[in-house]
Amino acid sequence: MNPPKLSVVIPVYNEEAGLDVLFARLYPALDALAVSYEIIFINDGSRDRSAALLREQYHLRQDVTRVILLAGNFGQHMAILSGFAHCRGERIVTLDADLQNPPEEIHKLLAKMDAGFDYVGGVRQQRQDVFWRRQASWAMNRLRERITHVVMSDQGCMLRAYSRDIILAINHSHEANTFIPALAYTYARNPGEVEVAHEERAAGESKYSLYQLIRLNFDLVTGFSLMPLQIFSLVGLALSGLSALFVVYLALRRIFLGPEVDGVFTLFGILFFLIGVILFGIGLLGEYVGRIYMQVRQRPRYLIDAILQHPSTEASAQAYLLSSSPESER
Repeated sequence: MNPPKLSVVIPVYNEEAGLDVLFARLYPALDALAVSYEIIFINDGSRDRSAALLREQYHLRQDVTRVILLAGNFGQHMAILSGFAHCRGERIVTLDADLQNPPEEIHKLLAKMDAGFDYVGGVRQQRQDVFWRRQASWAMNRLRERITHVVMSDQGCMLRAYSRDIILAINHSHEANTFIPALAYTYARNPGEVEVAHEERAAGESKYSLYQLIRLNFDLVTGFSLMPLQIFSLVGLALSGLSALFVVYLALRRIFLGPEVDGVFTLFGILFFLIGVILFGIGLLGEYVGRIYMQVRQRPRYLIDAILQHPSTEASAQAYLLSSSPESER
């Protein structure tokens, strides 16, 4: 069986309420593209009936549907990496299961790739998220771009298209924690973007809280740049210089004017500020040390419980696995 031209990778976590709507829109949208395709659903340890619904859909459309059942909840990016390790298409598109990125927009990404781009990111227009989420996303985009030099207008959009070469490079990466869109950008020779529609969630609720969004951006910044450590080093150098001048000032004041008591609370304030800076620096350093700790353990990034696929696709899938040989399958 020849490999498909297009692979669509969709992570699923507790999306029971919206899967039927996704199925009803996804397959017609892909059929309309008039290219051979496969859909890879990855159940990321869902606690609802998502896995059962995916099994049912697999039996309805075995010709184009494959389902990876992970042995636990490993997170969205790890679920996508498991899909990358098993997809066979020349072009790979990632899509959220909540329908905030309409599957009818996939053709825009493929058309952009036809123009010579090997990696195409979606940029959401007229976002339907709440105000604070839009503002936080804008702020983190600007901060991330300045620190990592990874240029993405909308890092939170899951609707993205990758060439197979980029997917192979990602599969050969050995990072325990990573941010897939940024990693793909570093591997791309000619990255591009295209505007796509954005809709409200079909059902359910967002899996990312404010804390998780901050956590994700911390991983992104520390995973692709040393600038935070360098900035902190400069801040430490500046504070050391100011502290030295302040000590000299206090010494001269004591010599010429005598000791003072009224400035004790000012000294306490300065001391607490410096202690806060030190604690922040220790935490920042801990982020990098933690990434090293996660990496040196060399634990698998995810565990697969089962793969539902038609027997006729197994030989092609095994050939792809041999060509990509991802670290997670060792």
